[in-house]
Amino acid sequence: MPLAPRTRDKLKTVSTATIATALYKRGLRIQMIQGVQPLDPTKPTMVGEAFTLRYIPAREDLNPITVFQDRGHPQRKGIEDCPPGAVFVIDSRKDARAASAGSILVTRLMKRGVAGIVTDGGFRDAAEIARLAIPSFHQRPSAPTNLTLHQAVDTNVPIACGDAPVWPGDVIVGDADGSSSSRRTSPTRLPTKRSR
Repeated sequence: MPLAPRTRDKLKTVSTATIATALYKRGLRIQMIQGVQPLDPTKPTMVGEAFTLRYIPAREDLNPITVFQDRGHPQRKGIEDCPPGAVFVIDSRKDARAASAGSILVTRLMKRGVAGIVTDGGFRDAAEIARLAIPSFHQRPSAPTNLTLHQAVDTNVPIACGDAPVWPGDVIVGDADGSSSSRRTSPTRLPTKRSR
């Protein structure tokens, strides 16, 4: 079930610290996406269901620059398939040595109405992304193209992002909670109920 507008609005008023404690009280300990921070901590709270992209280590023979000409390339397809109101969550294996995305792709997500983007890697064009009207979270800036180290292989599958398990449809909340010394900012993953 999609996130109800009323629920989305309520979550925008609750800090990630409060949500993390509430989830911990319910036995959910691994709900914080670790090691990420907002490019602009003054942006409003980010709330939306996860739409995921998974990277694996790049294989040079399969990852030349020409792969970007293919509209079916998983990164390109993911950008176009991510629904409005969702949060695009990228598993970059906590490796910020090459960018997870840049300003062109993040601008495209923003224009399509996506609620935000999170990667446990880095963004290129970080200063430009920080000025966009979309909440964006990453580990640190990174200039090299993703193709040098990351190979996009799957969209909208379960991933690990910053040591947190993220399933498609999980609710992601991100803010600029600077009151904790153990972390500056972290998106929080709210698991959805699943039948087993």
